[in-house]
Amino acid sequence: MQTILLTGFEPFGGEQSNPSWQAVQQLDGYQLDDEVQIVSRQLSCVFEKSQQELHTAIDELQPVLVLAVGQAGGRTELCFEKVAINFIDARIADNAGRQPVGTPVVTDGPTAYFTTLPVKAMVNSLKQQGIPAAVSYTAGTYVCNTVFYALMHQLKNNPKVPAGFLHIPYAPAQAIGKAVASMPIEMVVQALKICLPVAILSTEDLQIAAGTLD
Repeated sequence: MQTILLTGFEPFGGEQSNPSWQAVQQLDGYQLDDEVQIVSRQLSCVFEKSQQELHTAIDELQPVLVLAVGQAGGRTELCFEKVAINFIDARIADNAGRQPVGTPVVTDGPTAYFTTLPVKAMVNSLKQQGIPAAVSYTAGTYVCNTVFYALMHQLKNNPKVPAGFLHIPYAPAQAIGKAVASMPIEMVVQALKICLPVAILSTEDLQIAAGTLD
């Protein structure tokens, strides 16, 4: 049985829950077909520890695909990230109280990595089902981007394992009183069930426009 590794984060920034983990946790053990199943792991919202946890999970599971998922309050749709940058500039401290500013994720690492997932095809599959999704070109400079960069760095010599990062909006309970968009956990779970088979089966991404003007 082949394995897809999904990761989500523990709560951070004063929140009591994190929709990324709430969603991927529900898919732990889910089988896409007779040959592929999902294993879900929670990552700490701590810069160094999250990288270590991710590294251990990949070494242990030897997945055929990795998708890390994180919360991005204020986003209005599922955002499949295109690029991870080798830069940390923490607006708030992580869950260990560390707040690195202007530091690299990997010393002497390349400036950036692009995802190896067919993100345009994945977005297109979701839009066809009425689920709001888009390609994003900024994963931020916090722990999400750090995990994304560390993921691509770890797999840089293993291009046969597609990998990337997905940012999701707040869950409805988190958005109360904040006047921001939210998305039900059930919709995120359904979206993952739709787009992960696309990622596994696609040999190349769609050549369609998914850029931005700003």
